[in-house]
Amino acid sequence: MHILIVEDDEDIAELVAFNLERQGWKTTLVHHGTEGLEKIKTLRPDMVILDIMLPGMDGLAIYRAMKEQPITENIPALFLTARAQLEDRLEGLKLGADDYMTKPFSPRELVLRVRNILARANAGAAAQLMVRCGDFVLDKNTLRATVAGAPLELTTAEFKLLAYMMERSGKVQDRYELQNVLFGYADTTQSRALDTHIKRLRQKLGAHAGCIATERGVGYYFTPDGGDR
Repeated sequence: MHILIVEDDEDIAELVAFNLERQGWKTTLVHHGTEGLEKIKTLRPDMVILDIMLPGMDGLAIYRAMKEQPITENIPALFLTARAQLEDRLEGLKLGADDYMTKPFSPRELVLRVRNILARANAGAAAQLMVRCGDFVLDKNTLRATVAGAPLELTTAEFKLLAYMMERSGKVQDRYELQNVLFGYADTTQSRALDTHIKRLRQKLGAHAGCIATERGVGYYFTPDGGDR
């Protein structure tokens, strides 16, 4: 397991890292908020420990940005901060953070909380490995896909696209969201590449090609019944 620690106090960051590494977990330390968000995007750690009061970008803003990106939205986070006011705790938990601890803290308690968060995340990930919608069944563990019981031979990119849209069935995914899914970032240079992946995916779906529908001028969406709006 890889845990990213975003904490501007180097002594506290080292203390946290020391206790986590004793459990066999790998850690990376960052002391600046903006750099922390970039590391989250590039490293995609199994978990993030966030201070709130950070230079450049505070921990709450980092977590909001994480939830807006498909590649980081499911990374669990624990806030570890000196801000103990009830309003701050409620704000962090309202955003969806997995836990909140205040400084000073017990290293033993921190380890236990991290262990519990990782266990919940692993259990949730295992439950989400199978994606079913209409006649489609995807196994995210083996990357096997079937439609109406017949196997689909998909590339990894095609599988990722189909799984992402199936998990959000009926909801339009704009082009930038889908580019993030495929490439980890989005810009206009990737637009034609996205269209090419969609075209090939539809070709492989054959009679079910209409299940990948177009919202003109916006993007694409999955519909079990097929047909553009």
